[in-house]
Amino acid sequence: MDNTDWDVLEEADWLFRKMVRRFVKERDRISVEGIALPGMMVLHKIIREGDQRLIDLAEQLDLTSGAITALCDKLDAAGYTVRRRKNGDRRTVLLGITDKGREMFERNRSVGSRCISLLFEGFEREELTAQNRAFERVIGNLEGFSEAILKLTKQNAEPPLPAGPERKQSRLSTQSRYLTY
Repeated sequence: MDNTDWDVLEEADWLFRKMVRRFVKERDRISVEGIALPGMMVLHKIIREGDQRLIDLAEQLDLTSGAITALCDKLDAAGYTVRRRKNGDRRTVLLGITDKGREMFERNRSVGSRCISLLFEGFEREELTAQNRAFERVIGNLEGFSEAILKLTKQNAEPPLPAGPERKQSRLSTQSRYLTY
C-alpha cells in the first residue's frame, strides 16, 4: 500500500471515530420521558420478543453488564419494567415490561423512526446499500480487534525480533492531517 492509500485509510479511520463519538454524544443527550434512547430499544425488544435476560440485552445492544444494569434500574424505577425470576431457575432474572412501559413506548414509537430518518435522509438507496455493506465489513473487522492490538502491544514490549508482518516500520508521519493512535 502506498502513502496515498495510507492517507485515505487514516482519513477513513478519523471519520469513523468522529462519527461514532458524535453519534454517542448526540444520542446521550436524548431522554424520552426520563429514559435514554437505549432504554427505548430495551422496551421495544421486550415488546417484540417477550421477557429478556439482562445478559442477552447487553449482548444485543453492545452494552457492558454495568451499563445494562444501570439502564434497567432506571426502567424499573420509572415503572416501565419489572424483574422476575425464571420459573425453574431462580438464578435467572428476566426483565419484563409493564402496562405503563408499553404505553410509554407506544406514545413515543415515532422517536425511533425519526432517529433513522435524521441520520440517513438524503441518501439514495444505492448509497444506503453501499453503506450497509461497508458497515458489515467494519463490524467483521472488529472481530478480534482488541485481541490483535493487545497481542501487538505485548510483542512490542519484548526484545526486538526480525521484522515480521506485525513489526513493519510504522507509517505514522508527523505530517498526517489526522490524529491517529
